[in-house]
Amino acid sequence: MKVIVFGATGTVGRLTVQNLLAEGHSVTAFARTPDRLKLKAPQLRLVASDATHPKDVCDAIAGHDAVVVTLGAGMSRRSLIRSQGTMNVIRGMQEHSVSRLICQSTLGAHESWSNLNFFWKRIMFGALLKPVFKDHELQEKLVQASGLDWTLVRPGAFTDGPATGAYKEGFGAQERDLTLKITRADVAGFLTRQLGDLAYLRRAVSLSN
Repeated sequence: MKVIVFGATGTVGRLTVQNLLAEGHSVTAFARTPDRLKLKAPQLRLVASDATHPKDVCDAIAGHDAVVVTLGAGMSRRSLIRSQGTMNVIRGMQEHSVSRLICQSTLGAHESWSNLNFFWKRIMFGALLKPVFKDHELQEKLVQASGLDWTLVRPGAFTDGPATGAYKEGFGAQERDLTLKITRADVAGFLTRQLGDLAYLRRAVSLSN
């Protein structure tokens, strides 16, 4: 399968690219500085651009079978890269008749807000990361209205460490027995799995240890 990853040099994006290559997919890594991946493989193509540039995004999507979005803003708390970049991705997919979209969001978005504890509701997403959180929620609305074959992935807070496979997925808004954390490797593994698994087609799926 030919897959393009937007946000390919982020912590989850990088691991997702590695997983996709290991599974034999042809991968396009789209990022501002894709050389930072420091990966070389016959089936890997690098595209250096910004997801806020509509034409570059649209041109890069042509010829692919699926799109994975792991866009992030690094340390910036005011960037709208998630919503703006994802809107450009959606338009590019519509232009080139590419239907499968797998998009990383965050646990706490929309109905999964109920899964969060006081710390995440009031301190992190309620204050420190409020603009980031709102951008995630807008990103989700755009994906859900896209008409594409989408899956939204809502992981808890990222931790380091290897993939464990020992996490909860697809739980409801009333679930409380959660650490609200998950390793980046587990998130990347889940994103990769969605290419061949349509169980969460047109659904938002939550992940947490």
